[in-house]
Amino acid sequence: MTMAAQTIGVLVMSYGTPESLDQIEPYYTHIRRGSPPSPEQLQELTDRYKAIVGGVFPLRENTNRQVQALEETLNASASDSVRFVCYQGLKHAAPFIEDGVKQMAADGIQRAVGIVLAPHYSVMSVGGYIKRAKEEAERAGIELSCVQSYHLHPLLIEALAKRVEHALERFHSEDRNRVKVLFTAHSLPERILEMGDPYPEQLLATSRAVAERTQVSNWEFAWQSAGRTSVPWLGPDILDVLEKLHTEQVRAVLVCPVGFVSDHLEVLYDLDIEAKQTAKRLDMHLERTESLNTDPLYMQVLADAVTEQLAKG
Repeated sequence: MTMAAQTIGVLVMSYGTPESLDQIEPYYTHIRRGSPPSPEQLQELTDRYKAIVGGVFPLRENTNRQVQALEETLNASASDSVRFVCYQGLKHAAPFIEDGVKQMAADGIQRAVGIVLAPHYSVMSVGGYIKRAKEEAERAGIELSCVQSYHLHPLLIEALAKRVEHALERFHSEDRNRVKVLFTAHSLPERILEMGDPYPEQLLATSRAVAERTQVSNWEFAWQSAGRTSVPWLGPDILDVLEKLHTEQVRAVLVCPVGFVSDHLEVLYDLDIEAKQTAKRLDMHLERTESLNTDPLYMQVLADAVTEQLAKG
C-alpha cells in the first residue's frame, strides 16, 4: 500500500446487543425510547440471555469479528491507491451509529460507505440506520453513500444453500423429501405493507433463490421474534406454523433464518430454545442451519456491496 493511498471509511451498522448482564436494562430502555422495562420484563430478558450464553454475549463478539474480517477482505483485493478502514455503528448500544461517524471524522475520513449487517431493506430497519448515518455524516462533512440491500447476491445464495444442504444431512436420508424447510426473518409491524415496503418480497426472493439452488420444493416462509406491542406484526409466527405443520402430520422441520447473519438472541433463544421446545412437545424433529457469522463467502458479499456502492457514489 502506498503512502498516497486514499483511505475509505466503511461504517458497518447493526442492531447491537448488551455487552454484559448489567447492560441489559439500559439497552432495552434505549430500544423502548427511554422507557425502562418493568421488573418482570427485565427478569424475563435477563433469563433469556442467561439461558443461551450464561453472561457472555456472542452477538457483540460476532459483530466485532465480522467488522474485522470485512476490513481484511476489502483490503486483500484493493488497489494500491485505496485503503479501507471499517468502523462499527450500532443502533441501540455503544458505539452508536453517530459514534462511528464521529470517529471517522476524527480520523480524517472524507469519503465513506455505509452497510448494514442485514441483507434485506425495510424503511423501518435498514432505512433507519441509513438515515441516522447520513444525518451525522452531513454534520461531520463526510461524503457517505450507503448500501440498501444485497439480498440476491450470488455468494449470499451460495452460502445459505450450502447451509441448507449441510443441515439436511442431519435428517435420515429417507426423510429428506419429507423435511419441511422454513425460511424465517424478524417480523415487523404490519403497517409496512401499506407503505409498499420491499422487506417481505426481498425475503421471499432470497428464500426462493435458496430453495431453487438446493432443489427444495417443500418449503414455506414464517416470521419470528415479533415485538410485544399493541399493533399487529407480520405473521404467521413460526410457533404457530409448527402447530399447523403438526396437524398436517409433518414430523421433520429445518429452519433457515435467512433474515439473520449471525448468532444472537433471536437465533439462539427464539429458535434454538423456544422453537425447539415447541417442536419437542409436538414430537417433531427440528434443526436449524448454521449462521453466516464470518463465513468468507458472506464477507465477500459485503465487500462486493461496499465496492459497488463506492463506484456508484
